[in-house]
Amino acid sequence: QVQLEESGGGLVQAGGSLRLSCAASGRISSINSMGWYRQAPGNQRELVATFHSRGFINYADSVKGRFTISRDSGKNTVYLQMNSLKPEDTAVYYCRYSDYNNYWGQGTQVTVSS
Repeated sequence: QVQLEESGGGLVQAGGSLRLSCAASGRISSINSMGWYRQAPGNQRELVATFHSRGFINYADSVKGRFTISRDSGKNTVYLQMNSLKPEDTAVYYCRYSDYNNYWGQGTQVTVSS
């Protein structure tokens, strides 16, 4: 089992910044992927960014150039720095850890006011 603890999120004005953190604990595999997904009301959950333990990084087109994902492998923690936030970035953001299984965090609300 893997447990995920998320932090960050909140309310920010358009153009502002927020930073999300997600720490994984438990049975951590040497090969894994950690990342962020988001779900806005009425929408499906969508990928924001992922960071594989082998160094592969993937971003959704909608956040490229504004969001940066990073990870501290020693701490099994992944971060999402979100800059130039837009109202359409408003959603619940979920951390996901993947090895042979997928594990999800409880979600953290990000609200961007116009």
